[in-house]
Amino acid sequence: MKNIERVLVLSPHADDGELGCGGTLSRLLEEGKKIYYMAFSICEESVPEGFPKNALEIEVKKATKHLGISPKNLILKNYPVRKFNYSRQEILESLIKIRKEISPDLIFMPFSRSLHQDHKTIFNEGIRAFKHRSCLGYDLPWDNTEFSTTSFFKLEEKHIQKKWESLDFYETQKWRTYCDINFIFGLARVRGAQIAEIYAEAFEMIRIIF
Repeated sequence: MKNIERVLVLSPHADDGELGCGGTLSRLLEEGKKIYYMAFSICEESVPEGFPKNALEIEVKKATKHLGISPKNLILKNYPVRKFNYSRQEILESLIKIRKEISPDLIFMPFSRSLHQDHKTIFNEGIRAFKHRSCLGYDLPWDNTEFSTTSFFKLEEKHIQKKWESLDFYETQKWRTYCDINFIFGLARVRGAQIAEIYAEAFEMIRIIF
């Protein structure tokens, strides 16, 4: 971790990044790492009734700022939700552009066996763009039938609390069972127990380069 200075989070939809690795991002920011967050959709097509179409854009800006990510390091795209595969080449080219601009040392991306079609596209194009960089797949239990917990970040309660506080800005997502403080802390306790710690976040080790 001493050699990691720049971290890039690939979030298919606004909020996936915080859900998958928000606690780890809180720890890395605390350690002085520079975090870039790239969201590929603000999901205008699926915003719940009663909210403005750009609600998730507003929410992700608030959430990432609260987490500690600089607004200038937030990169927002707006590909139609559930249709990323139609824009595969464009997404790949945007990732290569980002790679050249910021040269990240570590990339967080969706798990390789994610069930959601948009998550699969971001994983596939992400590993193509960053095949020579260290990549970890984050943990979204509702998006897989199996998850390979091959890497862990030890966390403290304050990191999970920060994760939850950032997710709490997503008013549009509070109906989801996993946007719940008990779930967020419960999962962190489960992952922590796997490594004899109180709290942790788990990751799939896709590629690690020392």
